[in-house]
Amino acid sequence: MGNQLELLEAEALKLTAGERAAFAQLLLASLDEDTEIEEAWAAETERRISDIESGVSQVIPIADALAQVRAALK
Repeated sequence: MGNQLELLEAEALKLTAGERAAFAQLLLASLDEDTEIEEAWAAETERRISDIESGVSQVIPIADALAQVRAALK
């Protein structure tokens, strides 16, 4: 197994930075056994983007959001 891992590592390091990043994401995703959660987050992200683009939701700068939270906590 060690030899296979070393060979794979050597081959992976020949990839471009972008290719290595994509490969790393692929490997990390393969460790996640619960794709249902990933799919739910993807759907939620798409819903939120749609709400923003359609005007249903409005975004505010982070500084304003933090100021509102701080004011609410006082």
